[in-house]
Amino acid sequence: MMAQYLEIKAQHPEALLFYRMGDFYELFFDDAVAAAEALDIALTKRGKHLGDDIPMCGVPVHSAESYLLNLIRHGFRVAIAEQMEDPAQAKKRGSKAVVRREVTRVVTPGTLTEESLLDARRHNYLASFASIRDGAALAWVDISTGAFHAMPITPARLGPELARLTPSEVILPEGGDAATRETVADSGAAPTELGRAAFDSTGGEKRLCSLFGVATLEAYGRFSRAEIAAMGAIAEYLEITQKGKLPLLRPPRQEAESRAMQIDAATRRNLEITQAMSGGRAGSLLAAVDRTVTAGGSRLLERRLSSPARAVSEIEARLDAVDIFAERTSVTGELRSMLRQVPDLDRALSRLGIDRGGPRDLAAVRDALAQAEGIAGLLSGQNLPELAAQARCDLTGHAELCDLLDRALVAEPPLLARDGGFIAPEHDAELDEVRKLRDEGRGLIAGMQSEYVQQTGIQSLKIKHNNVLGYFVEVTATHAEKMLSPPLNDTFRHRQTTANQVRFTTPELSEMETRILNAGGRAQEIEKRLFENLKQSVLNCAPALGQTARALANLDVAAALADLANGEGWCRPVVDESRALDIEGGRHAVVEQALRAQDGAPFVANDCHLGTRSDICLLTGPNMSGKSTYLRQNALIALLAQAGCYVPAESARIGVVSQLFSRVGASDDLARGRSTFMVEMVETAAILNRADDRALVILDEIGRGTATYDGLSIAWATLEHLHEVNRCRALFATHYHELTGLADKLDRLETATVSVKEHAGDVIFLHEVQPGAADRSYGVQVARLAGLPESVVERARVVLDALEKGDREGGGAREALIDDLPLFSAAAASPADTHTSSPVEERLRDILPDELTPREALDLVYELRKLAGS
Repeated sequence: MMAQYLEIKAQHPEALLFYRMGDFYELFFDDAVAAAEALDIALTKRGKHLGDDIPMCGVPVHSAESYLLNLIRHGFRVAIAEQMEDPAQAKKRGSKAVVRREVTRVVTPGTLTEESLLDARRHNYLASFASIRDGAALAWVDISTGAFHAMPITPARLGPELARLTPSEVILPEGGDAATRETVADSGAAPTELGRAAFDSTGGEKRLCSLFGVATLEAYGRFSRAEIAAMGAIAEYLEITQKGKLPLLRPPRQEAESRAMQIDAATRRNLEITQAMSGGRAGSLLAAVDRTVTAGGSRLLERRLSSPARAVSEIEARLDAVDIFAERTSVTGELRSMLRQVPDLDRALSRLGIDRGGPRDLAAVRDALAQAEGIAGLLSGQNLPELAAQARCDLTGHAELCDLLDRALVAEPPLLARDGGFIAPEHDAELDEVRKLRDEGRGLIAGMQSEYVQQTGIQSLKIKHNNVLGYFVEVTATHAEKMLSPPLNDTFRHRQTTANQVRFTTPELSEMETRILNAGGRAQEIEKRLFENLKQSVLNCAPALGQTARALANLDVAAALADLANGEGWCRPVVDESRALDIEGGRHAVVEQALRAQDGAPFVANDCHLGTRSDICLLTGPNMSGKSTYLRQNALIALLAQAGCYVPAESARIGVVSQLFSRVGASDDLARGRSTFMVEMVETAAILNRADDRALVILDEIGRGTATYDGLSIAWATLEHLHEVNRCRALFATHYHELTGLADKLDRLETATVSVKEHAGDVIFLHEVQPGAADRSYGVQVARLAGLPESVVERARVVLDALEKGDREGGGAREALIDDLPLFSAAAASPADTHTSSPVEERLRDILPDELTPREALDLVYELRKLAGS
């Protein structure tokens, strides 16, 4: 056995080997040590190899999926070696014969299909990057849904595209470029290397044509050699990992880089589009806007937010669909109620196609089609815009398949076909008869006994059973002669004589016995055959079912966004080819919901006007006033509009944005030896080098990570470059008030500030954006709000006043401050004695407000005023 194990392991050295032994998958040697540590299970031993104990651990077959998920999350790949024959068959070859085993599948992050291993609301992409002499391309597939795409890209675009797709695994050529591998690792995907032959475009084209059963790929588009190489590598990898059981893939779709708004990885991270800074979905824009009720709808919404469209016609079609459901609230409510009953049709189809499906997947197809027919009926009388009307058409046409599945399946079938019991009664006559034998054997034997009593006239005749004879007819010795005489002896054949009884059998009884004993296994065989027939019937309709799945997802997204718009008071944006970014009463979708959830505080809405009088807004104001929120909300409104959503504003006109760039917040990259300032400069450089004239750029506090004059100089030059070279629309927040002077020199630059109010030494943030510039940054006041000791705050005030006086009086005065401000002159006071009670506080300590009459309260106010004046 160990020789077989080592032979199979040698074929898959990169993966842990799950070696099937009865009801367990066993792991040996280093695999066992690694798996035991990752899974926190017991490590045992079995026999010896080269004189050393063989480490061993195992997991039950019936619960293997949960262990697989843990191993995948720990970065392992798993090869599953199944028993390909019954142990009894192996024994026929000899007592020491080993059960034949083969690897039936290699489990990797990008090839998961099991429902329990996947997030139903997210895609699980397997990507492939190919760079050849003619160019470079990226291909990606989700084998759990069948989606297959390819696009030509430059190597520089690989990082942003991986950030958009967030694949779990990326295939690369063996021995390829180290920078490419680093880019893949930075995206969080698992890199997998394949031999360069897998990326040969000629061989790739043959593999793809074979996969889709066509003579040429031209029917699907004019793919470049690089795109074919990338797609061919995916086909090769699936052949390797799925061991010939290729998934049910849709024909590949070619995407153009110019089709969607370009958003780089840093911008996606800063804007928290689909994932929050803290990790996970909560707190992201997607979480704030996702009201979909189906898994397919949620995945579609994530794709739209990740890849906002640039074609006005496509955006308008999506908005028209939202519009109709926003207007017809009663229909929308009923539609969403019906959509809640729709199972995940895409993933059920995929599992059936890859031979990992079960009866529940057939039931999922049945239930999805039944709901689709009902939804089509609901929408049949509605005058719908193009996108919704096409979706309605794609819901129908499955009556025959739906009827077949409805008649064939029980209401709630088991998970696995081997469990049996999923075929409905009266669907198959042979199965009904076998089940009757299996479940009602005693009744059938009793009926046969009654027939024999009537035939023989012997009332004491019994049909009995034992482990030696099986079923037999028994009569007393007094009736034996009658049973042995004609005509009964033609039917009843003597089997055994005891002291008082004589036993017989009949051909009919022997046949019945065989059928009863084999009924359980026979029923399972028949159900398995019927399952395969039903599965094939479903797969024969796969293309049309895929269209139905997409139609359901489109309707779900449109209805969900309509529900969101009505519930949140959002408006339909106007999207056109202008340069406008005109937003009235704009709000931040995520922050507004968070404020409402915390204390019900309202969000202060603000306007934004770019692209007409000015292209760049220079925003000043203190920390904590809301500058970063204002920057982000306008970027997110543009993104939502081009994704086909209503937006959180009173009105919005968005000229199509080609690229979205964001440099907000501070972070370092210690793994690469990059300081916070270095990260800031790298991201700023990417913006200045790539932004075109239709880009939207938001920049916050450029240059704050270095010395004051260095930072001011960088911010100044950056602002000029955006204005003169990139000529894009931009929101530029800064504390360098000196930059506001550029408004007089740059004709497309305007200034704005976030207003505040000072009261009794405190600063009150109004969060209102108004034209003009801030007079100062209020940093000391914000420090006080943050809880710095009062002695530090007061010392900071003194230093700030002195520094500002030095600047007014010239450079020489600044150096003199060292003498005027001796070190730690304000630090002697401890936190405990920085505050003494005032007469007002002393008086208030003795007051019991609940015991005061109105007159006494008024007198107390006058008394406190006198004390405060003293």
